[in-house]
Amino acid sequence: MTLLHSCFLRNNLLRANTAIINMIRKILKWGTLFSLLVVAMVFYSNYTIQQTARDKTFAYTSQIKKNRVGLLLGTAKYYKGGGLNLYFKYRMEAAVALYKSDKIDYILVSGDNGSQFYNEPMTIKKELMKRGIPEDVIYLDYAGFRTLDSVIRAKEVFGQDEVTVISQQFHNERAIYLAEKHGLRAIGFNAKDVEGSGGNTVKFREYFARTKAFLDIIFHVEPKFYGEPIEIGNTEFQAWTPNI
Repeated sequence: MTLLHSCFLRNNLLRANTAIINMIRKILKWGTLFSLLVVAMVFYSNYTIQQTARDKTFAYTSQIKKNRVGLLLGTAKYYKGGGLNLYFKYRMEAAVALYKSDKIDYILVSGDNGSQFYNEPMTIKKELMKRGIPEDVIYLDYAGFRTLDSVIRAKEVFGQDEVTVISQQFHNERAIYLAEKHGLRAIGFNAKDVEGSGGNTVKFREYFARTKAFLDIIFHVEPKFYGEPIEIGNTEFQAWTPNI
């Protein structure tokens, strides 16, 4: 190999290495900017939701005003690995306490009934009745697949202008934010929170759930289903079942 040829190869190799280094720098630069944008979005959305729900959630029945309808947000009765879901247990206790304190007249149970094998609203209804809630005050929304669906359908399908949301505080805050962005006035009654590693994991995931809620508002995301109006207080609608 001649000296000239050797220099030519060396120069080409140097140029190739320089191009690769420049490309890596660009990737790192844009990756860093994207990561900072994501972090900023997460913190800003969480701050916005907290501020929107400020002074609108309550831990004691004596503190909260009366609303005609309580919107009980669904969850599974049992954990996937087995055992009673404490989020479910504490939400049931909160709904019962609110009703028996005469702070709501009706309970709208909103949850996932995406298949014939999974029916959150009916499971919750049975649990409420076991705890002494009359059947004729319980209404079921079988298409509450997400919190967004639950709050929009409470207004657009079930005709409510104002509700008391019943869930854990972190969930109530997100629901209040979504409700107010869709013209539904809302306050929250806080079920007992879940402690320990499981509770911490859920709270960590909530940061991203709030970011998703924030983006849903920006991009005008709609519920999966709407449907015919259902009048709360009219018992003929209590036997309604979804066509989904």
